[in-house]
Amino acid sequence: MNELLVNAVELLRRPGTERSETFETTISSLGIVDARLPDGPVSFRARLEVLSDGIVVSGEVRARWVGECRRCLSPVGGEVAVPVHELYQVRVSDPEAFPIEHDQLDLGPMLREALLLDTPSSPLCRADCAGICALCGADRNAAPCACDTSVRDDRWAALDALRDDSR
Repeated sequence: MNELLVNAVELLRRPGTERSETFETTISSLGIVDARLPDGPVSFRARLEVLSDGIVVSGEVRARWVGECRRCLSPVGGEVAVPVHELYQVRVSDPEAFPIEHDQLDLGPMLREALLLDTPSSPLCRADCAGICALCGADRNAAPCACDTSVRDDRWAALDALRDDSR
């Protein structure tokens, strides 16, 4: 049985009502195969607001993510918390709305989309990460290296020589 299916029959009979629910599932149950999202628990705290032409689902989905720092390649990870605010309709008139099929809301596609789009794809281990030296490969976060990493443009060599002579 799909734990992310919500019976919409009773809800749609009472426009203007709200209901809060908490859903628990796993990454594999959502059909996600992504190295950034290892299989583990996914939680979703939702508020369902019934409109005359559909149901607005809003809340926050949380899951654990892992990756490598884009500068120093050290392992990083954490919890991603993605806010969602989506419309479900029986007769889809909004091109961004999800369909209500067989009198049920299937929250799975919405949660899968939110997690895949908002999980960091190129994270940093910290904001001031110094990265890896391009010349010697040393982790500059651990200790500075003595390599000259200044970039020289040979087109400016004549002007550099004039500047060096004037000192």
